[in-house]
Amino acid sequence: MSLLEEPMQPGEVLKELYLDPLDIGAIAFARRLGVPRTRIERLIKGTTGITPDTALRLARVFNTTAAYWVNLQTNYDMALAAKEIDVSDIEPLVAA
Repeated sequence: MSLLEEPMQPGEVLKELYLDPLDIGAIAFARRLGVPRTRIERLIKGTTGITPDTALRLARVFNTTAAYWVNLQTNYDMALAAKEIDVSDIEPLVAA
């Protein structure tokens, strides 16, 4: 499957692509962002998602955009929803 079909959980992206290479743990990173350590720990575990507040902070610290982080979350949420929600019985509207 491609990443478009199976996007990574945003916390996994944060850990594997950013925190691990920088050799920084969740507690130290949370301190740097000025957020509770539990926010980063839950994000990495996948029990919480990226909020606009977190996206702005991550964008600043990593010199990315908040949209990058929000889009990671949206893509992940949509992939999960597509697996769980059956819309096959909804007929598309057609213009007259």
